[in-house]
Amino acid sequence: MVGGVIIPDDTKTYKVRAVMYLVVLDPIMRSLCEGREPGDLLFEQPGREGMMIREWGNASRDDGWLSVGLRRAGIPGHLTIHDLRHTAASLMVRAGANVKAVQRQLGHKSAAMTLDVYADLFDDDLDELSERMGEMLARENVGKMWAKEVSRAA
Repeated sequence: MVGGVIIPDDTKTYKVRAVMYLVVLDPIMRSLCEGREPGDLLFEQPGREGMMIREWGNASRDDGWLSVGLRRAGIPGHLTIHDLRHTAASLMVRAGANVKAVQRQLGHKSAAMTLDVYADLFDDDLDELSERMGEMLARENVGKMWAKEVSRAA
């Protein structure tokens, strides 16, 4: 972004990265693409090169584009872009995503940062992990690997 205008260019870190695309978004994205040429921006202010973020207001203010959109969608409360990013990352981890995949999705240098900052534990995570480990151990029959009890001579 330069002077509040989105300019298609390299990423902040100059690294190419692919981002996840949810197939459920296909109908919405297809309707946005109708009548556009390859390379056209999907979200722009008519008559402008790029999107003037300043003119759309601060996303998190009551009159900002995110707040207005959330109200229109019937989503209560106050959310920021970072709240949405944090939630998405936590849900990816909760869904069982490989931490390295989440790291790449977010563009972090290290998986440690991804886990430390974004991957909050849900209240039932440890209980669920305990159940899954128990199921795995039962399935693998690790009892056969345990050392036999040694009888002691009196």
